[in-house]
Formats: sequence, C-alpha cells, structure tokens
Amino acid sequence: MEGNLDKAWTGDACSLVNAYRKKEISPVEVVQASIDALEHSGLNATSYIDGEKAVEKAATADISLPFGGVPFGVKELDRVAGWPYTEASLVFKDRMATWSATYVDRIAAAGGILTAQTTASEFGAVNYTSTPLHGTTHNPWNTDTTPGGSSGGAAAVVAGGLLPISTGGDGGGSIRIPAGFTGLVGLKTTYGRIPKGPECSQFPMTVTLGCLTRSVRDTARFIDVCNGYDPHDNLSLPKVEGYESGLGSHSLKGLKAAISVDLGCAVVASSTAALVENAAELLIKEAGLSRVDIAIKLPPLGMEWAMSNLVTLMADLADFYPECEHQLIPELQFGMNIAYNHYDLKTAAAAETSRIVLSETMADVFDQVDFIFSATNPDTAFAATGPVPTSVEGRDLISELGFEGALGNNGALTIPANMEGNPAISVPAGFHNGLPVGLQVMARHHREDLLLDIALLAERVMPWPLTAFQS
Repeated sequence: MEGNLDKAWTGDACSLVNAYRKKEISPVEVVQASIDALEHSGLNATSYIDGEKAVEKAATADISLPFGGVPFGVKELDRVAGWPYTEASLVFKDRMATWSATYVDRIAAAGGILTAQTTASEFGAVNYTSTPLHGTTHNPWNTDTTPGGSSGGAAAVVAGGLLPISTGGDGGGSIRIPAGFTGLVGLKTTYGRIPKGPECSQFPMTVTLGCLTRSVRDTARFIDVCNGYDPHDNLSLPKVEGYESGLGSHSLKGLKAAISVDLGCAVVASSTAALVENAAELLIKEAGLSRVDIAIKLPPLGMEWAMSNLVTLMADLADFYPECEHQLIPELQFGMNIAYNHYDLKTAAAAETSRIVLSETMADVFDQVDFIFSATNPDTAFAATGPVPTSVEGRDLISELGFEGALGNNGALTIPANMEGNPAISVPAGFHNGLPVGLQVMARHHREDLLLDIALLAERVMPWPLTAFQS
C-alpha cells in the first residue's frame, strides 16, 4: 500500500508497527508524512532532518522487527554517523559525527528509521531548550512555554504529533522534566542500563540514556531493544529481557509507598502539589500498595551536581576554553567561570560528601518503602526562552533560599535519582491551566520493571492524550 497521509502518525510506536503488519499503512507513507510535518512545524524542535535517507530506509523496512519502519528522533547530544554533532553549541557548529552511539545502532538494528535530530539545550546544561545555534523550541501545549530540557526537542516532536518516539538523555532530569512539561512518559533507567559508548565519560556517574514516548509499552520496548552490556562502556549492565512482555505481570499489592511531593528539598506550586497528591493516592489505592507516612528530606544538590558535571564539559571543550566562553549560553558562562577558577580538591571532596549523604538518606528511605511518589517539576512549564524561574506562585526563592538554591529548585526533584543512580519515571498526572503536570515515581536500583507496571496502571486509570492535538 502506498499513498499520502495528511498528517504524521499520532498513535504510539507499537500501534504503528501493528498497523504495518496488518498492511493498513506503509512505512514510506508514515516516514514521508513525518518529514512533511517536521518541515512545516512551528515548534522548531529539530536541527537536522535526514529525509532522503529516511524514506530510502523506509522502502526496505523489515516490519517484523520491534521498531520496523518507525520514524525516530535522535537527540542532538547523541552521535549518528554522518549527522551534525554540535551538542547544540556554537563552539562545535561545524562538527559532524563519524560514528554512531551504541544505542542508536541498536535502534537501527531493531528497524527504527533515524529520521531527524531533535534539539537540546547547550551541552544538556539547563532544563529549557533555547540556544544561540538553533533558536527556541516550543511546547506544543502552549508555544509560549518551554518543552523543558535538555531533551526539549525530543519531547516537542513526540507530544506535538510529529514523530512517535525520540531518544533522550537524563543527567539531572533531562528526560523526566520534558516528559512532565509535555504530558509524556519519561523513564530514567538505573545507571548503566543502557550503554553510553563508544568513547563514553563516566564521571560524575549521573547521565543515563533513554527515550520520550506516548505510551508505557513504547518505553518498555525501547528498553528491551537498547539495554545490555557493551564493552565500550565498562559500567554498562548485563542484558535484561522481557520489559515489554512482562508489563502488568508483577504483583504490586502490599508493596510500600511514600508520598513526598517536594522530597523535602524543593518548593512546589500548590496547584502541582494537589494534582500529584491526588494521582499518587489513586495509584496507591488501585495498585493495592501500602502507604507509609515517613518524613523524606533529601539534601539540596544543585550546586554539587552542576560543579561535578562541568568536569566532563571541560573535557569536551578541551583546548577551546576559555577562549570560547563568549559563545556559551549565560548559565554555562557563569558555571564554567566558577568551576574554572574555583573548582579544586576541596570542592570535589564537598561534592563527594554530599553524594554520600544522599546515598545514605536514599538507602534509609528504601529500607522502608518500595516507591517514592513526588512531583516531577516544581511547577508547569515556564517561558520558552528561559531563563529558569526563581519564583514559584509569587514566592521569591532568591530571598528564601539564596541565589544557588533558587536556581537549583527547578531540578531539585529529579537530580537525586541521577546522583544516586536509581530508576525514576514521570507520567502525566493531569493539567493546570492547560499545561501538563508530571508525577514522578522512584524505585530501588534495577526495578524498572516495577516502575513500568506503576506507569501502566496510571495509563489505564488516568489515561492521557497521546499528543497535544488530541486533548
């Protein structure tokens, strides 16, 4: 069957593969429709479209494969051989990738059609997506607002009905934050679940790879395809089978859960808190979980996280810094200036001490419960062009928390899972003023299977529109 679609596929990726297998539609039709939609979109969510090659691949797609014929977005912080590899920065505006990331190759081997590069914040540094190199990416729910960052373009194309799935990366919330802002599923896996090679940096052991999807089963299938040890990443974990086939098969009844909307370390809008609390209570009831009322107070980690991550940025910039400083976004100029001039053994020791405090705190909590329910973001999406807000519902956080605390509030709910390495997922919890609100659930290391079942339950008892245009 060949023809012309009037719009890109707005279902999930799994249903698209099913439609191919039933011969209801062809990969060429869908890929071409996606390319047309991307080229005419006002979301500014892609920095490169490999249209000709994508259509060529679609013509010979093996639809028996898990993602056979599915058009994929690939975040611009991931390498795809022959595509630009700018890391969203003017510093590397002319650089091209000469090889592909391991998990990108696994997507292609599973039949995924690498169609477009999705925009990101510069070097993944902030949780909105607006750069001097590519301009501002917009949230399809309200184009005046951000889809989040750093996987903002990934979230925008998926929630905006342009591509059914896109890769993402999460070093401080960069999958979960955009998922929360755009009404998608965003799973941060256990550290090492998906390999980061080739040429991966390990320090400071916060960055994980994953995807932005419209459905839980899409995320499960993606993890099935992409997880598993790779010798180019010496901290990658052994292959685990059956995330998709095991969906809904785990007994949740009687497992223990705590609700801590703010994790004791963030200022959360009352409107967000109410939606998250209600959603968490509903899921606890429907799953038959046992609610445990414990006080959770995670240490604020924004500055420690930022300083530690700037080590790998310095390695990336190599001999370009400090001469390239003027080409960086203001937040990176500020952070790099502090780190370049003041990061020393004492600072590194303080960051490591903070990590130990967090680890002990999290261990204590997970000795008592199996899940922690919280908000994903302190509030709904803010201005598309940034900057990161330093107020919540009119409260001046600079005066309350100091400058560092105010800046860190926007990532305070997601950073702990990165620093500790445990899995966490964001699912839609509802809407406030037309914008999505995300519910985050954290679990012990290696229990992505349980988080996916919690998310599957959420999908069933409080279903969400798959795109912003189906609301």
